Amino acid sequence: MTAQHDHNVRIKEGKVALDGVFGLPADPRGVVVFAHGSGSGRLSPRNTFVARHLQQAGLATVLLDLLTEEEADDRRQVFDIDLLADRLLLAKHWVETEERTRGLPIGYFGASTGAGAALQAAAREPSNLKAIVSRGGRPDLAEPYLPSVTAPTLLIVGGYDEPVIEMNQAAYDLLICEKKLIIVPGATHLFEEPGTLEQVAEQAASWFSRYRS
Repeated sequence: MTAQHDHNVRIKEGKVALDGVFGLPADPRGVVVFAHGSGSGRLSPRNTFVARHLQQAGLATVLLDLLTEEEADDRRQVFDIDLLADRLLLAKHWVETEERTRGLPIGYFGASTGAGAALQAAAREPSNLKAIVSRGGRPDLAEPYLPSVTAPTLLIVGGYDEPVIEMNQAAYDLLICEKKLIIVPGATHLFEEPGTLEQVAEQAASWFSRYRS
């Protein structure tokens, strides 16, 4: 198991300050920035679980609140994919200039609405971005951007998450990059069933490790 350390970070640009948790294993081989879903943030237990798994695979992680506390209280902004993508790109710029991660390949892990933000951000600024993973995501929210995504993209959906399966299948058809769609049997939207979140973490670690360069 790779030793790792968590650091609280604050990413600032102008009047915006985003709080995050930066997980740093020894000698990281890449870094994954998490884009959380509606109503979630840097302390999400599910994304923290996945982040730990990625750290054990030698990947640094950045779990970030993409909205300030005031913004998170406004439901319209929770679903403002343009704003969430802007914030994700702000985090990407921080990773690219942070001494401990500068020069490392970057990946995005998006959950729920955060997957739409990750795909839009990937299309808008593809440099240094090597891979994307979506967990129970809403890639359809980035529909106009999907044909422009170049990073290999893995979509993971629960087998019981029926409306979201259809949304992911439609988005998958619009992607022209290297891509894969995995449906986890017996899993609902939040992957709360025993063993299902472990499958997500393992598939994500494998995908990011495969596309580090």
